[in-house]
Amino acid sequence: MKEALAEASLALEAGEVPVGAVVVRGDEIIGRGRNEVETRKTATAHAEIIAIDSASERTGDWRLDGCTVYVTSEPCHMCLGALYLARAERVVYGAKQPRSGACGSVGDLHHADLYGHRLIVKGGVLEEECLLLLREFFTRLRED
Repeated sequence: MKEALAEASLALEAGEVPVGAVVVRGDEIIGRGRNEVETRKTATAHAEIIAIDSASERTGDWRLDGCTVYVTSEPCHMCLGALYLARAERVVYGAKQPRSGACGSVGDLHHADLYGHRLIVKGGVLEEECLLLLREFFTRLRED
């Protein structure tokens, strides 16, 4: 999760909502991503999507079998759907997202057993550190 937090910090520096993600297979990070919605000017440039693409490019396979995705914020429905499609094994997130979270906050998509695939989800990991970055971003936004 600390590596995902480092990605989120880079997003914060770039003026993006500070969300970071890493894809891990075994003990190796095979993909990284951070929120780039404003930078890329596209609604789909979420940290998880970029990390999935990064891992797929590195491995030459769209399947993330046996992978854990660490993300600083509870995935939205789009991102959780993409993690199902990529066949990730586990998602570990930090802060809950009361407005958009698909792991229990707004919906429980992680219990859907989509595509015959079970996705293990664990939340609240380094939650306070993840929340601090989000609070800093929104504090700066209000000050501008």
